[in-house]
Amino acid sequence: MKVVANKRNLQGTGASRRLRRAGKVPGIIYGGQGQPAAIEVDHNSLYHALRVESFHSSILEMDLDGSAERVLLRAVQWHPYKQQVMHIDFQRVDADHVITMKVPVHFMNAEVSPAVKLGGAIVSHVLNEIEISCLPANLPEFIEVDLSAVSIGQVIHVSQVPMPEGVKPVLHGREDPVVVTVTKPGGGGDEEAPAAAAEPAKK
Repeated sequence: MKVVANKRNLQGTGASRRLRRAGKVPGIIYGGQGQPAAIEVDHNSLYHALRVESFHSSILEMDLDGSAERVLLRAVQWHPYKQQVMHIDFQRVDADHVITMKVPVHFMNAEVSPAVKLGGAIVSHVLNEIEISCLPANLPEFIEVDLSAVSIGQVIHVSQVPMPEGVKPVLHGREDPVVVTVTKPGGGGDEEAPAAAAEPAKK
């Protein structure tokens, strides 16, 4: 995807307020071989781009005053109650340096799983994105989790999710977050019956 941006010379609260009134979003681009630069982006085009999932997890082509930059979206600041982007941060991409990103998870084939189709299991998506590290050339738009063979009672952790070539999950310390759980609906109902039967008869 492409982003068109221009450098801005005026900074500060007043300058940013005037930019927003003019339909622009103040932002910054940093990292890589260049110096940090204050930029402005058209609000409407940015607003619609932010509604596209891949805009958040792909390497973007930025046209900055006619010069090409490869960047990642790093931060978005929204207005507290309006559908308005207040500020945007981009990071330059260096092809030879590993990047760390959170990418969305796509859950596939749950409807054909015997646990769901025959056993009526409930598949709960605990995580909707996974943090990964890789070279820019290996950055996937999403991580696919195949649920066609899950069983009732199964729990899938991040370390058990197959990663594309050249991609590693980022795990902090000993944590291994749960991505998916597969449970039987109404599992507590069978356990309540014996307890009820054990109650003493009323006189």
